[in-house]
Amino acid sequence: MALFVAKRLVALVLTLLVASFLIYGSLYLAPGDPATQLAGGRATPEVLEQIRERYQLDEPFLTRYWDWLTNVLQGDLGQSFVYRQDVSSLLAPRVGNTVFLVLYAALLILGVGVTLGLASALRRRVGSVVTAATAIGMATPAFVAAIVLITVFAVNLGWFPVFGAGTGFLGRLWHLTLPAVALAFAWVAYVTQITKASVREELSREHVETARSRGIPPRLIVRRHVFRNALIPITTVAGLTVAGLIAGAVVVEQAFGISGLGSFLVQAASQKDFAVVQAIALLLVATFVIANAIVDLLNGLLDPRLRLTGSG
Repeated sequence: MALFVAKRLVALVLTLLVASFLIYGSLYLAPGDPATQLAGGRATPEVLEQIRERYQLDEPFLTRYWDWLTNVLQGDLGQSFVYRQDVSSLLAPRVGNTVFLVLYAALLILGVGVTLGLASALRRRVGSVVTAATAIGMATPAFVAAIVLITVFAVNLGWFPVFGAGTGFLGRLWHLTLPAVALAFAWVAYVTQITKASVREELSREHVETARSRGIPPRLIVRRHVFRNALIPITTVAGLTVAGLIAGAVVVEQAFGISGLGSFLVQAASQKDFAVVQAIALLLVATFVIANAIVDLLNGLLDPRLRLTGSG
């Protein structure tokens, strides 16, 4: 197990290094001059040269990348070209909103999706209804779900606010309920289908049939022999869900007027605020990579055969 964890950690670090290089390199090659953006577009060549020297924009690519990477490792994400503030101070109030939204949506996805998947796998009549509902859910984009939820529950019924993320735990819970449901809508359907297929596959295993023939209660069979083995594909999907939630958060935050990382990323990209874009992109990629590493470790704990394969 120690070797398995060590290999996963090494792979995690290498993946993050490659991701940081690609993120910085892609923005380095992007059209547009940050010096011109800082000067307001009407500066003389002398002023532009002074700005490039001040912000080290005239340094070679590898030098700039190494300086940026070492600063990031020390917690310095650079300075925004547009706001003239530290990027970390700009991101701090927005990170909490996005994290709360994504965690809220993830809890809804896993709680509702796994429950519906189990019910539809164990009860045939429920399964047909859930299958039809999940087909509709998987075909509904997040922005469509957001519009419907705003129209019905915010505008017509007035149960939830339309804009903002709220303050405090209860305030955020109230404000982010509709955004979390919109973000989780399609993924609940996906997790439901995966759980249903995984549980039904385990129900047909030989050891499950043997347990039934010995008169073991069905609930005990499901808990000990079915659900534990079915968790591996479910946890794998959970890792993919993180990437989907992060990507979908951009649309949902825009729809509900939430000041989060997704909406700020769109704003920074339109303003060519490269330092902000680099920082947010790196945070999102790091979140996705770390989540998948955690999924690998969980799968290794659930199935020792994966540890042997991964350490071989």
